[in-house]
Amino acid sequence: MTQEISAPENIDGRLRQDQITETVITARRANDPQKILDLIPYSSFIGAQAKVESEGVLYSLERRASNIGNPSLPAIHGGVIGGFLELSAAIEVLYVLDVSVIPKVVDFSLDYLRPGRYKTIYANCTVLRQGKKLVNVSATAWQDDPARPIATARCHFLLP
Repeated sequence: MTQEISAPENIDGRLRQDQITETVITARRANDPQKILDLIPYSSFIGAQAKVESEGVLYSLERRASNIGNPSLPAIHGGVIGGFLELSAAIEVLYVLDVSVIPKVVDFSLDYLRPGRYKTIYANCTVLRQGKKLVNVSATAWQDDPARPIATARCHFLLP
C-alpha cells in the first residue's frame, strides 16, 4: 500500500522559497507575524512569540527551564537571548519590509546590560536603515520595564 506524503520541505529539510513567500504574504495580510516565526523550528524550541501591538511588533520569549544558563540565579542563557534577538530582527525585516526571502546575517553585535532572569523576556525591533542590499536593524530586550533593557543588538542583513 502506497501512502502519499506531502512534505513541505525539500529533501535536505529546508523550506521551499515559495512556501516562505506565501507564509510571509499571508502573515502580513492577517496582521500576524507569528505565522513567520512558526516557519523556524528554533523559535518554537526556545519559545519565541510575536504579536502586533500599537507601537509595532512585540516579541516575547516565554519562561522555559531549558533556556536557563545559570541555575544558581537562575538566569536565561546569553546565547538564547542573543538568538532570540537575532531571530526577532530577521522576522522584523520579513514582516515590515517588502522582503519575502529570509535575510542573511552579515553582522550581529550584542550588548548584555543586565542578567535575563527566569521570567518572560520582551523585545522590539526598529529598522534603522534599508538600502538596496543591506538592512540595519536595532533590537532591544527587557523584562519588567522597557526603560531598563537587559540586552541590545545591532544587526546587518544582506537582502537577496
